[in-house]
Amino acid sequence: MRILYFDCFSGASGDMILGALLDCGIEFEAFKKELDKLKVEGYSIEVSRTAKNGISAMDVNVILEEHDHHHDHEHENEHHGHHEHRNLEDIEDIIDKSELSSNVKDTSKRIFKKLALAEAKVHGKTVHEIHFHEVGAVDSIIDIVGASICFDMLKIDKFIASPVNTGMGFVKCQHGIIPVPGPAAIELLKGFPIYSMDINTELITPTGAAILSTLCESFGPIPSMVIENTGYGAGKKNLDIPNLIRLIIGDEKKKMTAHG
Repeated sequence: MRILYFDCFSGASGDMILGALLDCGIEFEAFKKELDKLKVEGYSIEVSRTAKNGISAMDVNVILEEHDHHHDHEHENEHHGHHEHRNLEDIEDIIDKSELSSNVKDTSKRIFKKLALAEAKVHGKTVHEIHFHEVGAVDSIIDIVGASICFDMLKIDKFIASPVNTGMGFVKCQHGIIPVPGPAAIELLKGFPIYSMDINTELITPTGAAILSTLCESFGPIPSMVIENTGYGAGKKNLDIPNLIRLIIGDEKKKMTAHG
């Protein structure tokens, strides 16, 4: 059984997770070919190597094109022409109409639904009323669907994560200044262990929390397994600790033998 362990010593975000997955030996062109099945326009994706505190990691950037709305004409809801304001149904529609595998569609939709429910709860709205801002923006669609494609390519059977370092303090968002961890991230991590060191910044984002909480069946120390691969994904911050997420992929059935 193939396990993926998320080591969240510096929290988690969508782009950190996607970077770490691509660092696990996924061929970028093959990944891009799958991602193109999504038929979302208005962005490009760039990956490069960076280092955090001397540790080499993959850095993913989703670059949005300048706001031209010609590609939004097929959307009926004219009252929200901008691609930042899509609701859950719009996003599910994009995923359903794509040529992605049913497994990838299912994982992506589960993550988005969990995210929508959390956002709705913390804002006191219904799921249908929630128009994703940071979430519905193209980059979150790419992060979530991209990660789902990678999980499929890596053939992961089981997901486990470490306790999550959340960061602390306050962060500015759409609605003004909010506490860290953000209310949606806290809602998503209910039932899971979190902690905070003296790092005055947001380390866990709602997208990161949604991916972890949708997939992980447990949170705790590294399970007993034989390591097959590791990957490091970079965040955009420079902190005292490395702003990275580490993924450890291993097999729990393979037992080490004296004969190898």
